[in-house]
Amino acid sequence: MNKVYGSAAQALQGVLKDGHMIGVGGFGLCGIPEALIAAVRDLGVKNLTAISNNAGVDGFGLGILLGTRQIRKMISSYVGENKEFERQYLAGELELEFTPQGTLAEKLRAGGAGIPAFFTKTGVGTLIAEGKEVREFDGQKYLMERALVPDVSLVKAWKADRSGNLVYRKTARNFNPNVAMAGRITVAEVEVLVENGAIDPDHVHTPGIFVHRIVVNPTPEKRIEQRTTRPK
Repeated sequence: MNKVYGSAAQALQGVLKDGHMIGVGGFGLCGIPEALIAAVRDLGVKNLTAISNNAGVDGFGLGILLGTRQIRKMISSYVGENKEFERQYLAGELELEFTPQGTLAEKLRAGGAGIPAFFTKTGVGTLIAEGKEVREFDGQKYLMERALVPDVSLVKAWKADRSGNLVYRKTARNFNPNVAMAGRITVAEVEVLVENGAIDPDHVHTPGIFVHRIVVNPTPEKRIEQRTTRPK
């Protein structure tokens, strides 16, 4: 089975459609699938529900898709650094499901593990609990959260072999492994492609069984969200 596609657009062709729920790896601008996000824009699909820790910044990352009004709803834990996100939400143009960061990670992990729901103390007694089941265990209240299973997951890794085994670099791992596991179809953008057997099995972070398509982007921009320096 050939998982390697010649471009990000080809990798998304036929799998991403209007109204789909997409999971997108990354944390801020770290470890985001830049080429795949641009391909979603060019594909023109709309009314998307996007699951991501945040929505990038204005004009980059998922901020691109907010600018083109292709995202109908965001499921995320942080909305800072993006004025268009704020504007659309306050104007009632964008639906937002705020989710605590750890809960969001577990919702994706549970989706990938085939667990439909789980209980957590996070959010009990807050707005997060509205409309959700609360159950008591050992004298403590817990909130039931449903798992997330995106129609298509877009992730970024440093290296892959042709079977789709993925290796992430440092903090760029962030949400990517959970997003990769959770997707019904997972498309991975990588910088380095090697032959099968070239990656030590002990170094694999995401097994190839979770990855359906691969696209190589050897020179991503890798913007820094906020650059700070000391005075000379």
